[in-house]
This record gives sequence, C-alpha cells and structure tokens, in this order.
Amino acid sequence: MKAQVFAFLFASPALVSAFAPAAINKARIAHAPASVHSMGSIPNLRSNSFGMMKAQQSSTKLNMADAAAAAAPTEEEQPTGFFKAYNDVMNVATTLFPVWTVLFTGIALKSPKSFSWFTTQYFTAGLAALMLSMGITLTPEDFAKVAARPGAVLMQFSLCYGLMPFLAFFLGKSFGLDPALLAGMVLVGSINGGQASNLCTYIAKGNVALSVLMTTATTLGAIVMTPLLCKGMLGTVVPVDAKGIAYSTIQVVLAPIAIGMSANKFLPGFVKAILPFAPVVGVVSTCLLVASAVAQVADPILNAGLKLQFPVLLLHLVGGLIGYGLPRLTGFSEVSSRTMAIETSMKSSAFGFLLAKLHFGEYAARVPSAVSVVWMALTGSILAVIWRFIPVKPTAEDEAEI
Repeated sequence: MKAQVFAFLFASPALVSAFAPAAINKARIAHAPASVHSMGSIPNLRSNSFGMMKAQQSSTKLNMADAAAAAAPTEEEQPTGFFKAYNDVMNVATTLFPVWTVLFTGIALKSPKSFSWFTTQYFTAGLAALMLSMGITLTPEDFAKVAARPGAVLMQFSLCYGLMPFLAFFLGKSFGLDPALLAGMVLVGSINGGQASNLCTYIAKGNVALSVLMTTATTLGAIVMTPLLCKGMLGTVVPVDAKGIAYSTIQVVLAPIAIGMSANKFLPGFVKAILPFAPVVGVVSTCLLVASAVAQVADPILNAGLKLQFPVLLLHLVGGLIGYGLPRLTGFSEVSSRTMAIETSMKSSAFGFLLAKLHFGEYAARVPSAVSVVWMALTGSILAVIWRFIPVKPTAEDEAEI
C-alpha cells in the first residue's frame, strides 16, 4: 500500500495538466517561443495575465509564433501597481501548482472525509467552469479551419472513438476484469480527449493548433459518441443510463463551450476583464477536482492491484503508439502524427469519473477513471519528453492543416 501511495503522489504533479483550464494552457502556448532548444525553456510557458488578454485578441492565436509576437506587451502596456503585484503572486502560485496538487492528493488519500463536502453538484460545476475556459478562447473561424482541411481531425476522431473503446474492452477482457471494472475501462476509452494534450503537444514539438482543434472536435463529439458506445458495448454488462450520459455531456460540455464562444464574440470586453483571474479559478478548481475524485475512491486506488493498473496503463500507452503509427503509415507528417498520438493517448479522465458516478449502476465502475488520471498524464508526458529530444522541422503539410 505504501508503494501505491508513493506512486500516486509521484504522479500527482501530472494531474495538473489533466485538469488545467484551456484558457490558461492556450495562453501559455501562445507565449511560448516558436522554437524550443532545451527543456530549460519550458518555464516560458507561464504567461502573465496581460499576455493572456492580448493572446485572445489575436486572430492567429493558435499559431504560436504569431501569437507570441502579437501578445508581447509594449512598454505602455506593462502592468503596474496592483496588477503587477497580482501577476507576481500568480506566477509564484502557478509555479507551485504541482505542490498544491500533491498536497491535496495526499490529504484526500489520508483523510477522504476532508472533501466529502465537495458533492457531485460542485464537481459538475467545476468541470463546466473548465469547459467554459475552453469556450472563451474559441471562435467560429476555428471550426472553419477544420471544415477546410478535415483529414487529420477525422483521423484522430476515428482513433478516439473507434480504436480506444474497443482496445479498452479487449484489455479488460484479457486481464479478466469483473463487469463493473470492465465497464469503467470502456468508459475511459469512450470519452473525449483531454485538454492536457495541448500542452504535451507543444512539449513534443507537435502541431499545437491542430491539437486544439482535435480536442474541440472530440469534446463536442462526446455528446453523441460516448453514450452510443457505452450503451452498445456495455448495455448487457452493467446498467448504463445512455440518455443520462448524453444529458450530462450537453450540460457539462456543450453548454459551457457555447456560452464561452458567445461571450468571446459578443462580449469581448467582459472576456478580457475576467481572463486575468483565470489562474486563481484554475488553481482552486484543479485542486478540488483532483482531491474530490481521489477521496471518493481512495480505498480502491490504494488497493488496486496490477490486474487493474496494467490494463489502464496499456490502454494509454498502446493507444498512443497506434495513434502515431497508423497516421504515419497512411501518409501524415511526423509532426501531425505526434500530435495525433498524444491526442489519442490522453483522455478526459475527470469527465469519465463524473459520468461513471452519475450514470453507471456499479460503484466500482468509477475506479478505472481515477486510476486513468495518473497513467494518462504520465504516458502523455513521457511521449512528449521523448519526442522533444527528437526534433523535426514542420512541413508545408503541417502549415496547411491549420
């Protein structure tokens, strides 16, 4: 048990990116240099709130180089007084983000009752707030780019909802998981891609713009695909409320994104005003979401043996490898293939946990999602770091795909 606690705490810093708001991640990406030569440049991902506001105004916010140039504040725009102090505090807070996450995870494992007040309603609201953060960074033009060149997005969509659910089912059966755990495995395979993939794609020197569009496509696709797959594959295994899954997906995913996009278009001044406070919301909501999920299944996590750990690990690892190899074999570029691999490997495990809790009849069905949070983040991060040291130049195809 001690070894499992240590492993979970060691992996906890990676949970930060698994829940991090899209608005913060994309602002960091926008400020990142177009070319990164060493791991020492990763801290440049931390951007101040003024840079975040400018990044949102840029019509080319998804292009790292252009956004970095457009977002750089002039001398007149440098924050002063209260905002300067606020920026300094937020930089420190975001730097220590992994520390807060480890602290909250440790408390949740040691004393699950400490987070019993964070009920399902709060959990749902927290996820909706993170989806809203994605919505306020999107515009209709982003979807026009997908429609113009849909090849890579369609390939990754098929990997997300074609490969991963059946791979999860196969691994669960192969390792002899009981029906409830098998259902949880399939649910993990059937949910949308996670927002953490955007940051890992940048680290891996993939196509960040393409990654953002893929995440958006699979997130919206979850409204139909997740309940359809779960009902079709699990309807005779465990009780599954497909209509409830669809309703929760609309409530947690579609509505916040639609509201965010509308605000970005019709209330740009309001969006600009609230963006500086996004880091505060991100730190607090991330810690609470992680701690709540861990606390609710603390004992199963601590007691989960290799029989569950291995299939969950293999789901993300094998999915990522196939997500890279298949696009390469079908003619996609190295950069695009890396992007699709990370997108395929990294799932929105927090959302899966919520769906399992609300709409699956067995308590144990939520445990694979909690375990998945750790392995998903570790697998994506490891792939990103390995590819970071195998540089490749973007091709004309990569530019055309955004």
